[in-house]
Amino acid sequence: MNTFAIKSKIQNLNIVIGCTFNCPYCYARCNARRYFMTDDFSVPQFYESKLRLLENKKPHTFLLTGMSDFADWKAEWTTKIFEKIKANPQNHFIFLTKRPDQIKFSCDLDNVWIGVTVTCKADLYRIQALKENIKCKHYHVSFEPLHEDLGNIDFSGIEWTVIGTETGNRKGKISAKPEWVNSIVKQAKANGTTVFMKEELAKIIGDGNMIQQFAPNLLHKEF
Repeated sequence: MNTFAIKSKIQNLNIVIGCTFNCPYCYARCNARRYFMTDDFSVPQFYESKLRLLENKKPHTFLLTGMSDFADWKAEWTTKIFEKIKANPQNHFIFLTKRPDQIKFSCDLDNVWIGVTVTCKADLYRIQALKENIKCKHYHVSFEPLHEDLGNIDFSGIEWTVIGTETGNRKGKISAKPEWVNSIVKQAKANGTTVFMKEELAKIIGDGNMIQQFAPNLLHKEF
């Protein structure tokens, strides 16, 4: 199986654009400014006309928070979006947040994956907060951009993890180190958590050490 081909099956669908978190390394804010997506990225906007795109009959896996944080979504936006998600079980939907402690949400749909972003040790609390505040069938964690050695990680209940290094040319940019990545991979494997490394890590750990896998339940049957 060509894992590099599989990754292209995740499609960004930005029904909400904007985020109040203001990360210094945020690529989404830069892209929004570059392509004139919104007047003020710090004020999230809901593009209701895009809801029809969730109805794609050919199975897709959509990332719905590529340009937003799930914690910023208003209740009425979430209600409308999840009505469409429920009506389209042929598609899978991925969400990410940096503020799981600010969300109280429950979903029993099998095609929904909700996760948190962890970049440093100070962010590790988010994994537990995710499981405490957001109830869903599938959890994942994104270690991107990885900014330091994270030490011990609680992967219990986490099915899938994504690891990546910081991209772009930000002043003060932090590149991941091989030992940081290897520590995450070792702990994830010990828990049975599937690992996917972003392409940029190949320059850091070498092509032969790259792992690009999806959790089995995230793949569509044709794969």
